[in-house]
Amino acid sequence: MRIAVINPNTTGSMTNSIADAARGVASPGTEIIGRQPATGPAAIEGPFDGALSVPGLLKEIVAAEADGVDAHIIACFDDTGLDAARAVASKPVIGIGEASFHAISLVAHSFVVITTLSRSAPVIEDNINRYGFGPRCRKVFATDIPVLELENPASGAVEKISAFIVRAKELGAEGISLGCAGMAEFAHGLQREHGIPVVDGVSAAVGLAEMLVRCGLSTSKSGVWAPPTRLHVLDRF
Repeated sequence: MRIAVINPNTTGSMTNSIADAARGVASPGTEIIGRQPATGPAAIEGPFDGALSVPGLLKEIVAAEADGVDAHIIACFDDTGLDAARAVASKPVIGIGEASFHAISLVAHSFVVITTLSRSAPVIEDNINRYGFGPRCRKVFATDIPVLELENPASGAVEKISAFIVRAKELGAEGISLGCAGMAEFAHGLQREHGIPVVDGVSAAVGLAEMLVRCGLSTSKSGVWAPPTRLHVLDRF
């Protein structure tokens, strides 16, 4: 089984970290292929960056399909371009945000999302409501740590996220969804520290992608995710 894990931003170090996190949870025999666009924003920190990243993301989906992958993962917690990607791809496409919400809801009755910047929180809140998880989510907390600073040990990212987990538990949340692919490496340590489930969306997405492939399932093409009739316009970007 071959799974393309696509970082929609253009920061190579983050792409490598995300792919390593995915390999750490993939089943034996599953090959993880890290990809990123050639052009686009260095980080996705809100709706503007998300919109800029979509053409490059879709081109990577098309290229990965041509390479014969069995599934795709969009490694941005905003689920950037997810509907468009599902229309373009013949194979399953998993967004790490949606995957995380499904996973945490299986192990916690209520949860909190802890993300990066405040301007990203409304995008995540809209997705939570759209996917039907609104009644289960107590809060979306923003740490106001820039995405690329998650890679900097001096940023204090783990300590700041940990403090928000304490606040989440005070709200009665029973689990945590880490709201950025760059937080993947923090999940296990935070779970041990706080004694409640902490879900990293990259890991959740790998498990769901493997399940869909093994079950022989792919995206329905009979409605909103039908193949686009003007795919050639991507050549302009």
